[in-house]
Amino acid sequence: MPTSRPAPAPLRSRRTALGLVLGGLAAVATACAEGEPSGGGSGGGAAAASGRVRLDYALYNPLSLVVRQRRILEDAGLEVVWEQSLGSNKANEFLRNDNLDVASTAGSAVLQARANGSAVRTIDVYSQPEWTALVVAKGSTAQDVASLRGKRIAATTGTDPYFFLQQALAEAGLSASDVEITNLQHADGRAALERGDVDAWAGLDPNMAASQLQAGSRLLYRNVAFNTFGMLNAREQFLEESPELAQQVVDAYGQARSWAIANPEELASLYAEQAQLTPEVAQLVLERTGFDIDPVPGEAQRKVLEAIVPLMAASGDVDSEQVAGEALDGLFAPEFAEKAIASASPSVGS
Repeated sequence: MPTSRPAPAPLRSRRTALGLVLGGLAAVATACAEGEPSGGGSGGGAAAASGRVRLDYALYNPLSLVVRQRRILEDAGLEVVWEQSLGSNKANEFLRNDNLDVASTAGSAVLQARANGSAVRTIDVYSQPEWTALVVAKGSTAQDVASLRGKRIAATTGTDPYFFLQQALAEAGLSASDVEITNLQHADGRAALERGDVDAWAGLDPNMAASQLQAGSRLLYRNVAFNTFGMLNAREQFLEESPELAQQVVDAYGQARSWAIANPEELASLYAEQAQLTPEVAQLVLERTGFDIDPVPGEAQRKVLEAIVPLMAASGDVDSEQVAGEALDGLFAPEFAEKAIASASPSVGS
C-alpha cells in the first residue's frame, strides 16, 4: 500500500527569539502597502546601500515570488536582475556560470554542486517542504516502490526529486540499476507521466500538485524525511566581495517569510497569480510547505544531508563519500540568517 507521512512539523530551535522576530516583521510587512518601501532591507530597517544583485525566482520557492512581486529589495534601493530557475539543477548552473549571485535550490542539489567543485554556500533556509514524492498516473496498478522494478521513471538529475527517488529505491531494497531513470526537466516529467511515456515520476510541486488535481495522478510514495530543505545559496566570491548585499537578500527573505506567515490567504492569491496556477493547486502546494522554521542553516539540514551522502557516492553523483562529507562541512554560512534575526526590530515602522 502507498506510504503516507504527515506534513512536516515546525522546527523548535531558536523558537523564542525567532518568534519575536517573526511577529515584529509580520507587523512591519502587514503595515506596508503593496509597492511601498518595506522598512529598508538590511538590518531590519537600517539605511540600505545601493547596489546590484542577480537573484533567481522559482515556482518551487514561493518566498522568492513574494520578494519579487512585493519589490522588497527594489524598494530598499537595490537594482535586481531576476532570472527564473526551472529546477535546482538550473539554479546551480546559474551560480556555477556566474550568471546569478544568489539562487534557490533543494539542500541535496547544492550539496552535490559543492561536492563537484561549485564554490557556493547556503546563507538561508527558506522552507521545509514536502515538495516531492513518487507519482504514478491515474489508473496505474503500482502499489509500492518495489513494484517499480524494471519500470521507467522520470526524474530531473541533480535535484531533490532525483535524490528522493534514490532514497525511496534504497529503502525498498532496489537501486538505480533496477529501474530505468529518464532524465527530464520537472514539467517534462509530468507530461511524460500523463502521456504514458513513463511508469512513474519523481515529481516536484507545483507540477506535482497540478498533476494530482488536474490529471488524477496519484502519490505512490511520500516521505517528508526524504525531502531536503529549501536553501538559498550564494557564490563564495559574491559573499566575499559583497557581504552587505547578501545580507540584504537574507533580510528580504525574512520579511517575505513573516508576511507569508501572517497573510496566508494573500500568499495563496499571490502564489497562484505569479506561478499561473489555479487557486486549488496553489493551496495544495502551500499546505505542504513549511515557512515557520528556523532560517539559520545548521544541524537540522546537516542531518538530512548526511543520509544522502552515501547514495550520492554509490550512484556516482559525487567522487566519494569523503568528498561529499568535506563539501557538507563547509556548506553553511549561518552568519547571514543569524544577523537577520539579531538585527530585526519589532519597533521598525514601514
